[in-house]
Amino acid sequence: MELFKIAGTAPGTNFLFLGDYVDRGYYSVETVQIVLALKVRYPKRVTIIRGNHESRQITQVYGFYDECLRKYGTANVWKMITDLFDFLPIAAIVDNQLFCPHAGLSPGLNTISNIDQLSRFEEVPHEGPMCDLLWSDPDERPGWGISPRGAGYTFGQDVSEQFIHTNGLKFIMRAHQLVSDGYCWVHEGSVVTVFSAPNYCYRCGNLAAICEIDENLNCKFLQFEHAPPRGSGTEVKRMVPDYFL
Repeated sequence: MELFKIAGTAPGTNFLFLGDYVDRGYYSVETVQIVLALKVRYPKRVTIIRGNHESRQITQVYGFYDECLRKYGTANVWKMITDLFDFLPIAAIVDNQLFCPHAGLSPGLNTISNIDQLSRFEEVPHEGPMCDLLWSDPDERPGWGISPRGAGYTFGQDVSEQFIHTNGLKFIMRAHQLVSDGYCWVHEGSVVTVFSAPNYCYRCGNLAAICEIDENLNCKFLQFEHAPPRGSGTEVKRMVPDYFL
C-alpha cells in the first residue's frame, strides 16, 4: 500500500506492473489479489505482465504455495491463481517506444512482433524465448552469455542497442533484479531496471522506486523506503523461512 501513497491510485493514475507479485514476503496473497482486483476494476488503467515468479514451480519453492496453505488450509487458491498466471502478457510496450518485459531479451526474438507468435498460455518453460523474457539480465560483457540464474541469458550493450534500433524504441525498462537505489540505468541509457520492493526479503535494506512517465515519455523516478512497522513500532518477530535467505 506504500506504493499507492506515493504514486497515487487508479483511475487517477495509470499503472504498469512488471511482474513478481508473489513469493519471498508475508503478504503475497494480499498483494496479488490487490493487483488483480485493480486490473478487473480498471482494465484500461491497469496493466499487469508476468514475472518469473508467476509460475507453479517457483511458487512452490519460494513461499506463495506455503502461504496459501497456511492462510486457507487448502491449495485451491494457489491453484486458481497460478492457473490465471498462464494468461498474463509476457511484455508490454508504451507508446511504441518503451519496451517493458519483466526481465530482458532473448536470442530467439529479434523483433517485438515475434513475441505475438509465442504460445504463452502455459507454465513458464525452462528455456526458450518466453523463459528468456522472464529471466534474462543485462550485463557489462558484450553479446549473449550464460546466466548464473540457471535460466535465461545475460545480454550486453550491443544486444540492447541492436534490439532498440531494430524496433524503433527509446529504451528498455525492466524489473527482476535487486538494485540498491530502486532503479539503475545500464548500457549507456539503453536499459533501466526498476525495483519496487523496499528492504527486499526484510533484510536487504534497499530503496524501492517507481518510474513516473509523462506524455512525452520523460521519466521521473520516485524512491521510497519500506512502510513503518504496524502498532507501537515494535517489530513482530517471526521465524524466517529458508526462501528469505
